[in-house]
Amino acid sequence: MAEVKASLICGVVVAFLSSAVLAVVEDLDDTFKQARLDDVWLVDFYAPWCGYCKKLEPIWQDVGAELKSSGSPVRVGKMDATAYSGIASEFGVRGYPTIKLLKGDLAYNYKGPRTKDDIIEFANRVAGPAVRALPSKQMFEHMMKRHDVLFVYVGGESPLKEKYIDVASELIVYTYFFSASEDVLPETVTLPELPSVVVFKDGAYFTYDEYEDGTLSSWVNKERFQGYLEIDGFTLYELGETGSVGLQLMWYFTLLSFAFRLKTLIQRVAKEYREHFNRDFQFGHMDGNDYINSLIMGEVTVPSVIILNTSNEQYFLPSEPTETMEQLVQFINSVLNGSAQAYGGDGIIQRVKRVAFDARSTIMSVFRSSPILGCFLFGLPLGVISLMCYGICTAESDDSADDIDLLKREGLTDEEEEEEDERRRAHELEGPEDGENEEEDEEDLEEKAPEEKKMD
Repeated sequence: MAEVKASLICGVVVAFLSSAVLAVVEDLDDTFKQARLDDVWLVDFYAPWCGYCKKLEPIWQDVGAELKSSGSPVRVGKMDATAYSGIASEFGVRGYPTIKLLKGDLAYNYKGPRTKDDIIEFANRVAGPAVRALPSKQMFEHMMKRHDVLFVYVGGESPLKEKYIDVASELIVYTYFFSASEDVLPETVTLPELPSVVVFKDGAYFTYDEYEDGTLSSWVNKERFQGYLEIDGFTLYELGETGSVGLQLMWYFTLLSFAFRLKTLIQRVAKEYREHFNRDFQFGHMDGNDYINSLIMGEVTVPSVIILNTSNEQYFLPSEPTETMEQLVQFINSVLNGSAQAYGGDGIIQRVKRVAFDARSTIMSVFRSSPILGCFLFGLPLGVISLMCYGICTAESDDSADDIDLLKREGLTDEEEEEEDERRRAHELEGPEDGENEEEDEEDLEEKAPEEKKMD
């Protein structure tokens, strides 16, 4: 009896713990529209049939558990966007899954990697104040160690600070924003004037100049990247969204000594020629050449140097090997002054070619990985289409043959019909005479018949 009670207690405890884990992610319904205004919410809009949504589900449970255990004010929920399509449309949900952080009347889209750490970092950053204060040098040094790129407003109340707060509210989905007094900064930092907006990155600092750098929003959007990046598909997407960063310089490498020299060369150009190229170029490298092969619809050897214009998908290749800094700088300048040859683009013809190239690449990869599956996927539809075409062509030929026979039997020209009518009339007029001649012929045959019998 004691064992039965113990098992029942364990079962109750396990069930309670399971429900507690599930409770960290709340299922939301149509009452959420009004209730959300009282809290900060991190919501996953999903569809039951979506494969990516199912893949995100265990990660989303971990996100909810982590935020709850850490004491975060962010509440985590999920909503079936197909069942509550009206609410999903109001929040601008266009695909699945869509992750949004809702804070008051504001809704922030999450567009980063769908990993637990990245989502939690996004939630904690956006849920807090748009601009965080750095009250001491120790706090400043701590933040410098944590962040590769650090934006700091230095000074008191001013119109520039109001602009800074507005930009921070808009771009906090990408990076942190801080404010500090001048005595918090290291002694090596010298500002031309106060107030100022400063970005610390790449072991240096750079000050915003309204006359040279344009709007504060465009400057922050451009400077939020390090001078030299490891570029992947997500980084490319972010760079394309900035709008102000039109050109990127990338190189593709293998584990060769020449690749290491090329990487060092590009890093030097990114640092030493920042004043010349920072407004127009983002420097970095990418592993592999799959993306660029799809872009140029060909095969690029690695390592290679290429300049890509993210605004129109044009790309530039050096006319000669870039082995020195002078050659690399000359190549970049040729792109800036328009003397370098541009390839590709986003025109209709290029788009059609790219779609055809991608389709061909997909088919070839399927056949290389699984020839039997490739024959089934592509051979079966082609066979069905071929049979349908053959049936259609055969049906048309039979119908045409029947039409010709019908014309032969019934279809006569007007002249032939008149001649046929005249023949009928003549036959009717000659009918009696022909009848008398036939009777005479019959009598002759009857008279000759007995004689012929005697001869027989």
